[in-house]
Amino acid sequence: MQALAQAQREAVLRILEAHRARPGALLEILHGVQAELGFIPAAAVPVIAQELNISRAEVHGVVTFYHYFRSHPAGRHTLRICQAEACQSMGAAALTAHVKQRLGVDFHETTPDGRFTLEPVYCLGNCACSPALLKDEELCGRVTPERFDELLAEWQRDS
Repeated sequence: MQALAQAQREAVLRILEAHRARPGALLEILHGVQAELGFIPAAAVPVIAQELNISRAEVHGVVTFYHYFRSHPAGRHTLRICQAEACQSMGAAALTAHVKQRLGVDFHETTPDGRFTLEPVYCLGNCACSPALLKDEELCGRVTPERFDELLAEWQRDS
């Protein structure tokens, strides 16, 4: 396991200090670390465990249980495809299969060029415009495989 860079260690310790006194602080700390660093480095797990006086296994278990947390840096853009019932009924499964094939990645993976990370999400609140996709903070509705190809071409030009 690679050691934390000094700046990463300082960030983790600063986040720990800000939240450690709160009941159930682990989730807040993990959210803070991911917000600050973009992911939760494996080397942060023993630091967090030691500072909270819990086991590494407890920290690792929480990091790996929640799909939101990443153990590796994400791509420049994160694409989230809604997997909830309304989107499923409107073709999200076909869209998901198409996106995975076009990008050459599965959920929780990043394209080899580092441009896109693909994530599932379970409701974007855009049910009337299903299936829905979120690129970073840009909500896209009624996304068919063909529409995805158009959006992807646009995103590739812009980034």
